[in-house]
Amino acid sequence: MTALQEYQRLECTGLWRDRPDGQRREVIVAFGDATLVISEARSARALTHWSLPAVVRLNPGDLPARFSPDPDADEELELDDEAMIAAVSKVHTLIEARRPHPGRLRGVLLGALLAGVLGAVVFWMPSALIDHTAAALPFAKRQAIGRAALADITRLTGQPCAGAEGQDALGRLHDRLLGPAGEIYVLPEGLTRSAVLPGGIVLLSRALVEGPDTPEVAAGEVLAADIRIGAGDPVIPILRHAGLGATFRLLTTGDLPGAALDGFGEDLLSATAPSVADKALLDRFGAAGVASSPYAYSLDPSGESVLGLIEADPFRATAPERPVLTDADWVALQGICRG
Repeated sequence: MTALQEYQRLECTGLWRDRPDGQRREVIVAFGDATLVISEARSARALTHWSLPAVVRLNPGDLPARFSPDPDADEELELDDEAMIAAVSKVHTLIEARRPHPGRLRGVLLGALLAGVLGAVVFWMPSALIDHTAAALPFAKRQAIGRAALADITRLTGQPCAGAEGQDALGRLHDRLLGPAGEIYVLPEGLTRSAVLPGGIVLLSRALVEGPDTPEVAAGEVLAADIRIGAGDPVIPILRHAGLGATFRLLTTGDLPGAALDGFGEDLLSATAPSVADKALLDRFGAAGVASSPYAYSLDPSGESVLGLIEADPFRATAPERPVLTDADWVALQGICRG
């Protein structure tokens, strides 16, 4: 979906909060090709981005207009800029006009699914249902599922580290490596290196920011995790854990049952992250301006099993044009779990 031409450079200020009882914050709202990008007013650091097809107006006809990224989401955005309100409304109306009526589509999908169940073999159906459901999920729903999974994981790891100065440094690391998409959290315990969740969520072990002398190790782990997100859909393991009944409900109603993710944290923390090909890693390291050798030695201090990442380090001979983080930011990030 591409936004209307006349709105491609539209920006305004607004008030945003990430949960119902949270404090409202002044933000900059930018109208993108397929998303609303919400950034901090002072630093311009992206806080989140909302999929335009999923945006819901909570108070139609009233001003200031209140919006949410999803009917069940905790986030809320308040706008009084008439041009931005009109743009969201116009694009959302256009999207709705171009796709089948939700009720009709649900009936068609349900009928097709029931017909498929009758003709499918027992060993094919579970995988096909999960793959089909995963492919149909919009970004906002993926992000909601990812955050729900994170809530279950924190039963075992504790809440993500949230030292104020460390959070600011983590935000700059995020912007340096990933741009406006996704989120990065540092978990205080239970995670060996990194893990990924739907919605572009990357989880890092506390050891990755407290142990190494430089930020290249943590940066490399973020880049490797982002490659895994692109190579394999992280929502599929969640749907496998939730089961066929919960997956079917998600497909037909748009919501997972409340207890569907109970116990997922144990699955994720005990799983082994899939390996990433050296070429894919080296390409990302080179594009991001990050040396690969520190990350390689963190995987194997002897260097024997990661020789390709060391010898083909794109910055083996010359240093990158700019550091991953400033010294002050790196010190702040190392203290994120002690703040």
